[in-house]
Amino acid sequence: MLETWFDPAAIAIVFAGTLAATLLRCGLADCRIALAALSGLFDKPFDPAQAKAELSVQVREIADDGFLRAEPRRFGDSEFDSLSDLIINQRSIQSLHGEHAKFADARLAHAQTAMRVFDNAAELAPVLGLAGTLVALAQAPGASAQDAGLVGAIAMAVITTLYGLVAANFVFAPIGSAIGRKSRKEERDREAVLEWLEEGIRSTGAATSAAQPASHAA
Repeated sequence: MLETWFDPAAIAIVFAGTLAATLLRCGLADCRIALAALSGLFDKPFDPAQAKAELSVQVREIADDGFLRAEPRRFGDSEFDSLSDLIINQRSIQSLHGEHAKFADARLAHAQTAMRVFDNAAELAPVLGLAGTLVALAQAPGASAQDAGLVGAIAMAVITTLYGLVAANFVFAPIGSAIGRKSRKEERDREAVLEWLEEGIRSTGAATSAAQPASHAA
């Protein structure tokens, strides 16, 4: 039974053909981004609780020592490490949202690129399945339906069509959707942490006091 549904030639035509066609349609750079996003699905997701725990040290230092003596807090997240530097170096929280938007836009652009690549793969897979069907039928011998070669060609034609539909609807399209879901969740979590950080710094009163010397100097 398994041999009936497992055909290496059909797999090569559908999957290798889909990957090659997607590469030609989307380009190498976009495909690399898609592969990175696919790999990222297996990475540990952004943890807002951990981010708040790490940044709470920053908030306490600012509350205790002010902006002048507080040190930037880094815990390996490029965005919040950058935001921590920005808070300390500029002694202000006014530019937090602008800096956050830069990171968010870059992440969104990468996610959309990856989704577009997998959407293209999902679109191309049934086409390659049809191509495999045509290849199989073209190889069918001109004999009666009882001929084993003809039966085998028809079987391969059916299987390649099936592989194309499976690849599109159970592999490529779900991967694109998973990337989109992860991207949306991460942005919601990061926005929540940013709002928490901003509120925490404002509650210390350090932000107001840090802005006063600049106004006097003006």
